[in-house]
Amino acid sequence: MKAVTRGDRAGAVNPRGGARRRPAVRSVPLPLLVPALVGLAFLLLPLLALLVRAPWRSLPDQLTSTQVWQALQLSLISATAATAVSLVLGVPLAWLLARTDFPGRGLVRALVTLPLVLPPVVGGVALLLALGRNGVVGQWLDTWFGVTLPFTTSGVVVAEAFVAMPFLVISVEGTLRAADPRFEEAAMTLGASRFTAFRRVTLPLIAPGIAAGAVLAWARALGEFGATITFAGNFPGRTQTMPLAVYLALQDDPAAAIALSLVLLAVSIAVLAGLRDRWMTASS
Repeated sequence: MKAVTRGDRAGAVNPRGGARRRPAVRSVPLPLLVPALVGLAFLLLPLLALLVRAPWRSLPDQLTSTQVWQALQLSLISATAATAVSLVLGVPLAWLLARTDFPGRGLVRALVTLPLVLPPVVGGVALLLALGRNGVVGQWLDTWFGVTLPFTTSGVVVAEAFVAMPFLVISVEGTLRAADPRFEEAAMTLGASRFTAFRRVTLPLIAPGIAAGAVLAWARALGEFGATITFAGNFPGRTQTMPLAVYLALQDDPAAAIALSLVLLAVSIAVLAGLRDRWMTASS
């Protein structure tokens, strides 16, 4: 019987077809291993400290207190509403960037992704200048419709949607570019309008990308701080979301700040777990 060598095992055939490739085990140079371990410790140590210092015994009481519960409830509602706004506006925008060719498309894409790198406080200032009572658009909203967005719950939703929508647009646009446009063309040759082809053919194809983008947008909206506090303020029960409550509680009640931080940490872990199959595919 022929002995199976290590190279034979590495090139073993997958029962479902194709060669199964395994990464070769190699020694790591010490100049790379040491900073890699230091970087890992740098990223994990603060999270471990949060878990170690968490008031586990009083955690249920902290999470059921009036202030914490109001912040939790407002955060969940506003993040969900911001995600809904991002879906209604972001999916058509992603389709426009992926499926149509128009002058300045590269510039439009850059402007759409600008909130990803823009400091959130600057985004909040920009929202005030655009939608404030004396803003470019806000003055007309106030005069004609009596709508005032700054320092209201609706302002929280607007601020969160502003910073979260680019995550959804990028995810959906990438999925649209990967989807074969010939399915839409085939539907249109059979008499379907372009919108009908998008609704009946394209949407089911890109549903996983929409779901992933929505989860990312929701998580980003839930953790938004800078634009929210600048545009909507920090009023308990009205505009105080979880990140704002953490900032405020850290000064007077550190235990409540840690409890809220644990909730945000749990949400982040849940988001990563939900996106694992999409972005963290393990080699087999």
